[in-house]
Amino acid sequence: MPLTQDQIFRFLKSVHPYDALDAQAVEALVPALQAQAVSAGDAIYALGEDLPGIYIIHEGEVEVFDENGVMVSHLGLRNSFGERGLLREGKAVTSATAATDATLLVLPAEHFHALLQAHDQVRRFFDRSRSDRASKQERQELATTQVDTFMASSPVTCPPDTTVQEAAIRMRDARVSSICVTEGDVLTGILTTRDMSGKVLAAALPIDTNVTEIMTPNPITLAPSAIGSDVLHVMMERRIGHVPIVEAGKLVGIVSQTDLTRFQAVSSAELVREIAQANTPEEMRDVTERIPQLLVQLVAGGSPHQVVTRLITDIADTCTRRLLALGEAKLGPAPVPYLWAACGSQGRQEQTGVSDQDNCLILSDDVSDDDRDGYFTELAKFVCDGLDVCGYFYCPGDMMATNPRWCQPLSVWRGYFDRWVAKPDPEAQMLASVMFDLRAISGDESLFAGLQKDTLKLAAKNSIFVAHMVSNSLKHTPPLGLLRGFATIRSGEHKNQLDMKHNGVVPIVDLGRVYALQGQLTEANTRARLEAAIHAGGLSQSGGQDLLDAYDLIADTRLEHQAEQVKAGAKPDNYLSPSDLSEFERSHLRDAFVVVKSMQSAIGHGRGMLG
Repeated sequence: MPLTQDQIFRFLKSVHPYDALDAQAVEALVPALQAQAVSAGDAIYALGEDLPGIYIIHEGEVEVFDENGVMVSHLGLRNSFGERGLLREGKAVTSATAATDATLLVLPAEHFHALLQAHDQVRRFFDRSRSDRASKQERQELATTQVDTFMASSPVTCPPDTTVQEAAIRMRDARVSSICVTEGDVLTGILTTRDMSGKVLAAALPIDTNVTEIMTPNPITLAPSAIGSDVLHVMMERRIGHVPIVEAGKLVGIVSQTDLTRFQAVSSAELVREIAQANTPEEMRDVTERIPQLLVQLVAGGSPHQVVTRLITDIADTCTRRLLALGEAKLGPAPVPYLWAACGSQGRQEQTGVSDQDNCLILSDDVSDDDRDGYFTELAKFVCDGLDVCGYFYCPGDMMATNPRWCQPLSVWRGYFDRWVAKPDPEAQMLASVMFDLRAISGDESLFAGLQKDTLKLAAKNSIFVAHMVSNSLKHTPPLGLLRGFATIRSGEHKNQLDMKHNGVVPIVDLGRVYALQGQLTEANTRARLEAAIHAGGLSQSGGQDLLDAYDLIADTRLEHQAEQVKAGAKPDNYLSPSDLSEFERSHLRDAFVVVKSMQSAIGHGRGMLG
């Protein structure tokens, strides 16, 4: 039975992003939509065909396959498909088949493009490039930053029957200059150190005076959505130094003048300067403890993930170089030239709020056994212990310079890489994957440059080794489930969450490493590897841009999640609940995972490019 225009209108109003349009705009679309009935097994379109328009599933299920015949999506009611091809010269970049009998609505290509031009909300929904975020990359200043970015999210509180002595003890123990008086979650007053000195000490009030007698009742408050200038104006106009933050009648935070100063002072350059002047690992730790706040500030300012992780990694590099300098000051000058190198996320300049240490020492071939087992063993221990104090915890896999295996002369390192390439067993694949991300941190860089160049040349020529590295890169897969959903963790502490590291960024990191190997590219950073592979022709322009956009969205989402955790007073991790995302965000994230899966399929079938 044919669909009526009224049925199509009501259906379209239930589909995102059309539900964001006003009724008049939706009514204008209805006559253009064409209903198409398909039977189970019918081909809807084939790879490379001209697409008539964008498809919306009104009833039934559809399966979408990449160029290698691997299913990348199983779609159901209200899902759209075909938009990627429409946005790329109108040619299908996938194939689609009806999984069941289905009814599809087709919006012709010319109407789809007109819709994108006329409505920002529709354009944003189908734009996978994150251009809106890119336009925010200028650093956000305090005056325009939202309050919940820099407020203290766990203000010190006390009930109304507290004495001033008890309140003073709580303030002293928490090292704060104010305490909020609350009944449950409701704010009734605020008491500051100025109140203590001016109203208690100066007036010689007894220490068992009730806080309600000296507090400021019903203090002025702001909402978490207020911006920094709102706080500044309130403080200046009312001559106060503390502003409680209240949402829906409940106390959720507080902003003090100290918070404003700290926000303005936290910058990667300032942290680097302080670390470079530190004389002990403990002094450095006092600086690195501010990295989470830097992460929040950078994310709130719209900085893209590659900027955030680069700045955070610069701090780790500075810690390493300062510890090496302190180590040499303690042990004396190094007996022979050496190079300290980082691998893992530090090597790729991709550290976030959660990082361990992965490092090694490459020594001159002139080193004696005594110096290797003596001086350099002590230096490695000093630096790795210091990094652990600074919050870069020991590598669980013992991939550190303190492991004698990773503190060796250059000739031994050459032997390692030669053997890994010649006999790519599982351990060799794992070690090569880690060590191909090596980056010089401090010392004689000539010890590394020749090793890297020769190893890349040797490895790229060994087709068996390359094949094993490709296979190894496919072990981590995007978390895609059926029916437009996600494959979340099934049990344990992180049940029903997505691992945004191992199933999010790691698959792309692995792909980038393979492209670098195939093209003998010296870049270690994942985004730089992808860009270099596009430039060198190892990745097609269109496929490479898709992968870059997918990487940016996944990595940005991961950092935004960590920043939200820091703001809530929690320790940042890599586990994200899909329910924390809007429908819009879930749709884009899933599309990004589909792109990654398609690229894995392409490289797994011997194709480094996706057209």
